[in-house]
Amino acid sequence: MGQRADFCKIRPMDEASHRPTLPDRLSVDPRSPHHVADVFRHDVGIRFNGNERADVEEYCISEGWVRVPAGKTLDRKGQPLMIKLKGKVEAFYKAPE
Repeated sequence: MGQRADFCKIRPMDEASHRPTLPDRLSVDPRSPHHVADVFRHDVGIRFNGNERADVEEYCISEGWVRVPAGKTLDRKGQPLMIKLKGKVEAFYKAPE
């Protein structure tokens, strides 16, 4: 008794090492061929033209565009109507809080 058991220490996992690399093109829609479910297990952030945006549905870094909903407008299938905005796109993982 009185001895400290070092084997009971719990070390925090390194979250950054277990994250998949962010693809060049990514979509939130699970029906899209550009949807990668493993990426969405972590909090992803998008910076568009230097401003962080929370409404991005799809992005492509190499072509420099994002798709965002056009207000509350819906298409004929009931999905939000998307518009494409062109500019500088940066994708990153948000730091865990």
